[in-house]
Amino acid sequence: MKRIKEACICQTLHFMLSDNVEHRLAVKLVKDEVERYKSSLDKNNTKYRIIEETTQPDGSVIMKIKKQYNYSPVGSYLD
Repeated sequence: MKRIKEACICQTLHFMLSDNVEHRLAVKLVKDEVERYKSSLDKNNTKYRIIEETTQPDGSVIMKIKKQYNYSPVGSYLD
């Protein structure tokens, strides 16, 4: 029988601009989406660590994150 002792997932997320709105509004919507994403992690008590968050020249955001996988213990992954 096996059990997960520790688990995390590494992701690179690209919060992209919408093509259907004016550029300045698209940039604001991306920033709002990033904040909602972070808030949802906190609200769901997901343990995470943002490794890198970079705003691209076009205003989109690329985020590299390590986060808890399901509700498995994270051990030293987030240290």
